[in-house]
Amino acid sequence: MSGTLADEIRARLGELSPAERKVARVLLAGYPAAVFETVATIAERAAVSTPTVLRCATRLGYRGFPDLQAALRAELDERNASPITLYESATAAPGPEGAADASGGPEEGPLLDRELSTVTHAVSRTFREVSPHDFGHAVELLGDERRRVHLAGGRFTHLLAQYLGLHLMQFRDQVSFLPDRDVERTAYLTQLGRRDVTVVFDYRRYEEDKTVVAELARENGGKVVVFTDPWLSPAAAHADVVLTSHVTSTSPYDSLTPTFALIESLVAAVLHRIGPAAHQRMKDAEGVARRIGLL
Repeated sequence: MSGTLADEIRARLGELSPAERKVARVLLAGYPAAVFETVATIAERAAVSTPTVLRCATRLGYRGFPDLQAALRAELDERNASPITLYESATAAPGPEGAADASGGPEEGPLLDRELSTVTHAVSRTFREVSPHDFGHAVELLGDERRRVHLAGGRFTHLLAQYLGLHLMQFRDQVSFLPDRDVERTAYLTQLGRRDVTVVFDYRRYEEDKTVVAELARENGGKVVVFTDPWLSPAAAHADVVLTSHVTSTSPYDSLTPTFALIESLVAAVLHRIGPAAHQRMKDAEGVARRIGLL
């Protein structure tokens, strides 16, 4: 399953009977917790018979309802995986024939080939599966110079926020980062308004404060762009735009390379949208940088 179980259910709604669609909507409305309810409870909530719930699971491609629940458990385990659990699962699995030993040596070439293949595949899947509508909407929002842009990242993903923000600062005004200090952060979030775009980066294991940032931005009438992984940060529930990236890696750490590639494409598109004004801003910024000795 390339996306979530919820994505799969939505994609196959048209294949279900009217009664089965009632079941599907109950599952989606309370996802993921609703999937772990008993068949009888789900049938009661959907106002259908118990066999209808079982048929719905079968129509979705599962051997039965327990099989569907097992798929969700696997999804949640993957969604909440930490570098430690990924490392332990990788080292517990038998290595491929001819794998490199701990000393490296002659296997370094094949290891680099495997890494290249993994990264290339993750980047390719990211670009194939990203929503053109959401990407275009993100370009529109970030390219609207009347809007302020705020960026927030997490333990590692602050690097992504800075990468995007530092590029945007070179060719448009009103770009800033969520402050680190508590008092400043509180004041900053209090001032969010309707003309603001808040960009949040949140990947597994998700950080609760990123969801709150997205929620506050949305409550104040602003727009929210969320960069996340295929399992979707809870912040995505408050987003106007969701841009997902695959994070597959040969190490226990999720790869940020596909997201960096997506950011670079977004920067190019925003720069093109702003046009001559962006070019002039870049020239002005370079002039100032030279005067203060940065270039």
